[in-house]
Parts: sequence; structure tokens; C-alpha cells
Amino acid sequence: MISFLQAIVIGAIQGVTELFPVSSLGHTVLVPAFIGGSWSRLVTEQASPESPYLAFVVGLHVATALALITVFWREWARILRGLGTSIVKRRAETPEERSAWFIIVATIPVGLLGLVLEHELRTLFAKPIAAASFLMVNGCLLATGEWFRRRAVVSVPVAAAVEPAAPGAQSSDSIEPLATLRLRDALFVGVAQSTALLAGISRDGVCMVTGLARRLTYEDAARFAFLLSAPPILAAGLLKVPDLTGTLGNGIRGQVLAGSAVAFVVAFGAIKFLLRYFRSRTLAPFAVYCLALGLAGVCYFGLA
Repeated sequence: MISFLQAIVIGAIQGVTELFPVSSLGHTVLVPAFIGGSWSRLVTEQASPESPYLAFVVGLHVATALALITVFWREWARILRGLGTSIVKRRAETPEERSAWFIIVATIPVGLLGLVLEHELRTLFAKPIAAASFLMVNGCLLATGEWFRRRAVVSVPVAAAVEPAAPGAQSSDSIEPLATLRLRDALFVGVAQSTALLAGISRDGVCMVTGLARRLTYEDAARFAFLLSAPPILAAGLLKVPDLTGTLGNGIRGQVLAGSAVAFVVAFGAIKFLLRYFRSRTLAPFAVYCLALGLAGVCYFGLA
């Protein structure tokens, strides 16, 4: 059973870590394991073939996806209009139309891989030592994103035509970063997002690193990640709704609602914070945090 206290705490963890580039699934494995006792048993249950805790955690994705849609509702309205006009015209010309098809193409690989491998990967790797190891990998990925960004800044005199904006620069159009990329970039992003099926790898972190590799500013890379993340996060959550209405949801439906409410509020605040944060700051602190927590987890659980 999941208590209401556990549901609220895990909901808050989900709301923060789903948007911060530090892996929500990794934290929902590591934090209960560090606390121990009845919390640790939740992690043990997550590795079982039929796991109420796993259904609970993935069900919280609906709340974080709704927070993303709420914050970016204007962008999503433009993108949906662009999709409609593109279908009518049978071509994509405007930023809204190109962005809509970019998101669709980027969602296909992660959606297909998620349907086939999601449950197996989450149950196989939902163990503290594995989550800690992949969290260290996530830290290395974020450090790689920093390398791409610094390399882009250094190369400005050589490639002035693609000069990156200053860290504090505002984007004139939050959809533009998607509209300027190619469909083959979308396929790459879709496959890269699939690594978030592994506990410890951050979906938003992977998308941000991809954006930085394409010479986006930190703020634009964050918007890029949030827009791309919403469809697979929502889909992952909705796929678990039938489980929660069935036998796996017995005794925890109230906890799911409580955790989801907390996750929505915390995720909403996290999005607002990160959009301000990335106007002047970088991924470096998150990379250090992931490496440090992952190393601590490997040492702690490896010696246990």
C-alpha cells in the first residue's frame, strides 16, 4: 500500500524532477530506497511484473503533462492550428505548421519504443544501483550539452552567421526553435527521448542537450524540451490509467489523486522557475548534481 504521505512526497518529487533535467523515474527509485523501511519496499514492488507503485508513478505523468500544457497553452493552440491548416493545404510552410509536424515525427520513435519496451525496461532497471548508474550517465550527457554550448560560443568568430544569442537573450518566438529544425532532427530527438525509459536518464535533459547541440540558447533549449516532452509524458500517463482503474489501483486511487494534485502544482512552479533560470544560467549545476547523487547511490547500494 502507498500511504498519503508517500503519495504527496513522491508527487512533489515527480513534479520537480520531471521538469528539471535530473530524471523523475530515477528519483522515484532512489529517494524511497535511501529512506528505507516501507519506502524501500515501494522500489522492490516497482521491479515486479505487476506493480501498483509503477502504475502510480507513471500515472503522475498525466499531472505533469497537464502542467506543461497549461503553461504553454498559447503555443499548443498555435501548433494545433498549424497542424490543421497544414493538413488542409497538404504542406507545411509556417513556423506553426513545421513545429506541429516536427513534434509528431519526434513522438513516433519514443511512442513506438515505449509501447514495446516501456514496462520491461522500467521493471528491469527500476533498481537503486541501476538508477544511480544511469543518473551518472545523465550527468555526463548534461556535461556534453555544456560542451556543445561552449563550443558554439567559441566558434562565433568563425561562423558568425549562426552566432548564438547571449544567455539572457529573450526568444522572439517560442515556437521558432522547433520550426527551424529538420525532420531528420526530429527522428533523432525521438530516439534520444527513448533513453528516458531507463531510470536515471532525463527526457528533458536529453532534449535540452539536443537543442544546445543545434546552437539554441539555454532558454530556447528549455522551451524546446518542454514542448517536445509533453506528448510522450501525457501518453505514458494515459496508458497507465486503465491499470489504475483495475486491480492495480485498488486501495491507492485516493493517493493517486493526492499525488497528482501535488505533482501538478509543483510542476507548474518548476516550469516557471526553469524558464527564468535558463535566461542567465546553465546546465552545469544539474550535471554536477546528477554525477554526485549517482556516485553516492552507486557507493551506498553497491556496498549494501
